[in-house]
Amino acid sequence: MMMGEKFLAVLVVAMVTPISHSFSFTLSATGLVTKRYHTSTTHRSSTGSFEKKISSSSALGMATWSNGQAIKEYQDFLSTGRSELQKEDDGPSVIVQSSKPNNVLALTDAIIGLGQGDDIVLNPSDTLPDTLGDRSSYPIYIALPPYELKEFIQNLNDEWKSRAEDFVFFSGGNVCGVVEPVLREFGMCRDSMTQVVVGFSTPAPGTGLGGATKKPEDLSCMIGHDTRGEEKWAGESQSCGKWNAAVASRLDDNGIRCKTVFYREWRRAMWERAVFDCVFNIVGCVREEKTDIADVAMFYELEASDMMWELVNNLRGGLAVTLIYGFEDRLFSIAEMRGKDDICELPFEMFDYSQNVFPGTNLMLKEYLNYAKDKCGLLQGVDVPPVPSQIDELPSKVRMGNLRADGVI
Repeated sequence: MMMGEKFLAVLVVAMVTPISHSFSFTLSATGLVTKRYHTSTTHRSSTGSFEKKISSSSALGMATWSNGQAIKEYQDFLSTGRSELQKEDDGPSVIVQSSKPNNVLALTDAIIGLGQGDDIVLNPSDTLPDTLGDRSSYPIYIALPPYELKEFIQNLNDEWKSRAEDFVFFSGGNVCGVVEPVLREFGMCRDSMTQVVVGFSTPAPGTGLGGATKKPEDLSCMIGHDTRGEEKWAGESQSCGKWNAAVASRLDDNGIRCKTVFYREWRRAMWERAVFDCVFNIVGCVREEKTDIADVAMFYELEASDMMWELVNNLRGGLAVTLIYGFEDRLFSIAEMRGKDDICELPFEMFDYSQNVFPGTNLMLKEYLNYAKDKCGLLQGVDVPPVPSQIDELPSKVRMGNLRADGVI
């Protein structure tokens, strides 16, 4: 029998034979992750990896997604003719903050604290300097809250529009959220645009010694070694675009890890962070008592895991984004190692930039959001997507009390 005939025979058998199988991850030829499961219970092994035990037998189901957006972005990348990232050095920069005092983010102080003391802070209505230091081109860090970003871009004058290639946008966390829908509306999601996934703290003013603002700290964590003995990290800052090296240099000089990557890889990291921010906060906020991110990972991991996969599957079909293999272990590791005393929250002003950004039906997420609004008094004044029936009790997957999914206290 020829090799092709053998492969076809195996494929036919695999498609028609009922399979009793355990939860598994499959690494495809593209390096991306596929999930196969029929699950009832979850536990983590001593090494921290996830295992799920199966209680039923069924035929293996398969689904295929197609989205031309990913092909178009890859073609655009190839058309640049570049095989390496362009490098621009750090130096004096402009930081754009809100003109409304109550909307000034801690991100502004964080960027200042990471610099050399030669940055300038402007409001959107101010005039940009022709030169800064000895350069006519310099990074312009956009430290506006996401709910002011659309208005800012819409009202750019010609001077600011001519400098748009120097803008640096931030995503990640309850401060920056997901700004991709806003940027895409104005054609600003591309390889040349500098964007940063925030993997560092943004301390509030006056939290340092003597009333000073505490300097940002690295929130990435080393979670083990791969088969080649190289360190595996989770939660790193990542930057892409024209000023990616300048951003990385600024962070590296302050002991904060930052990867410089192309836009397509950066986008995966951004949506991975978005899944983390959405899932852990909503799962923790429906509890009777305040719950921190680490508690969600320790006591409600089954709920968090199920919601993660719901969002991730819809990201693949709706936005042509497939997260890299091992994302679940990375996100739980961040929560356990960096989430202590980080209280779960659902700021109503961030709803459209955190929970309401995922494509697809996402029934589990909707159930939790409606419960948070109707029964926990959160997200008041927010138009939460409805669920088929009114939520009169906790969604079925929500477990009361501080019990892990496997029943261990």
